[in-house]
Amino acid sequence: MKKAWQMERELRLAALPMDRRTHESHWQESFSEVPYGDALIKMFWHSNVPGSGAPEIPYLEMAQAAYNKGYDTSVAVALIPRGIELAREGKTEELRVLTAELLKALNSAPIDHSHPFHQFHHPARWVDVKAEMGKVQDSPIPFDKKDLPERIYQGWLGQLCGGSFGTAIEGYTGEQIFKVYGDVRGYITQPETTNDDVVYELVLLDVFERLGRALTSRDLGLEWVKQIQFGWSAEWVALRNLNQGIFPPESGSFQNPYSNWIGAQMRGMICGMLAPGWPMEAARLAHIDGVVSHDNNGVYGEMYAAVMTSLAFVRNEPREILKEAAEYVPQQSFYASVLRDCLAVAAKETAPADAWKILDKHYEEYNWIDAHNNIAAVIYSLWYGQKDMTECFSLLAKAGLDVDCNGGLVGNVLGLIQPVPQQWSAPLGELLETYLPGKEKLSIRELAARTAHLANK
Repeated sequence: MKKAWQMERELRLAALPMDRRTHESHWQESFSEVPYGDALIKMFWHSNVPGSGAPEIPYLEMAQAAYNKGYDTSVAVALIPRGIELAREGKTEELRVLTAELLKALNSAPIDHSHPFHQFHHPARWVDVKAEMGKVQDSPIPFDKKDLPERIYQGWLGQLCGGSFGTAIEGYTGEQIFKVYGDVRGYITQPETTNDDVVYELVLLDVFERLGRALTSRDLGLEWVKQIQFGWSAEWVALRNLNQGIFPPESGSFQNPYSNWIGAQMRGMICGMLAPGWPMEAARLAHIDGVVSHDNNGVYGEMYAAVMTSLAFVRNEPREILKEAAEYVPQQSFYASVLRDCLAVAAKETAPADAWKILDKHYEEYNWIDAHNNIAAVIYSLWYGQKDMTECFSLLAKAGLDVDCNGGLVGNVLGLIQPVPQQWSAPLGELLETYLPGKEKLSIRELAARTAHLANK
């Protein structure tokens, strides 16, 4: 029997991108109504990514994600082919029963204690997480803040450019992207800023504005309940838990197979922008935010992203940022070993294509939305593209995976180091659009000014 990751990878390798030059995206429609009951079950047996059209089978991905975390998911995996068949045939009643059996198998899957994931005891409290870091800077690093509002503006621009660039091609392999678009070095179509990445950053800003640095994970979780009706993968589970009265950190860990996916890593940039040149504070804020929807390695991913962003205010070489930020996660964790592996491959290989071939093979078992293989793509992009935004984004397209989340992080770091090139900023304009009620249309300039004001708190 094939493993879940093999089934999902076959789906990914065969998926040819929907040509966004002739097909529109479906972001607004996808989040206009909250699915439940049979509609939710149907969606989780067959979905397409709203921005790119990439195929997904979330129930298959649950089994893959649990396997990646060191669980024996063979009982659940055996049910998946029949579930796909029932969904295709529209046999709703049978599909309900099989889905319940699948979830039971996943929730009771035995642990493989020899798996690398379980070789480190992940601390729950921030003070203990901090104690597991390397030798790092605890206090703020001095720098001239006179241009802080403009730099944060460029950081936001870079993030939104990268996200908009990647939205059209996320969920596919680099090889398949090349077949449709060739060497991607610009926007596929008119860029759109609507996606599910930035909304969590906006919610954090609201809480930070009200409570400052005294905010808690509980405060954030309740604000999610107030503002966000529906999420995807780890955020969907977290919202389900929060609405059932399961608060952080359990909201991010309880029955959440996706808790090591990219959802926390993709939103760490706001924590770095609220702690410019203060990497330890960026990591602390990321930990507070991360445990709402993730645990251990998923949270460390947000910490790494936040520290990279914070360091970009005081360091101007991407390679140095990548290496220094790696010390701000628990050094015995599997996530830290992934960072060391990626940096070692990058330091050894001269040709980018050779490096990605190695990294892609190292992390082939991981879903395209996982934190581990996607941080490999980020490191690959910034290491070989350095400060050239076009080259960095082109490398992300060659890597494939979750290109919009990765583009957001890469673009943010580069924008903080130096102004975003007109090629990328001009088509974006000054408008950020979201599906959050009351935040449908926002000025990027005003958002940056607000962020800079709060960063000085």
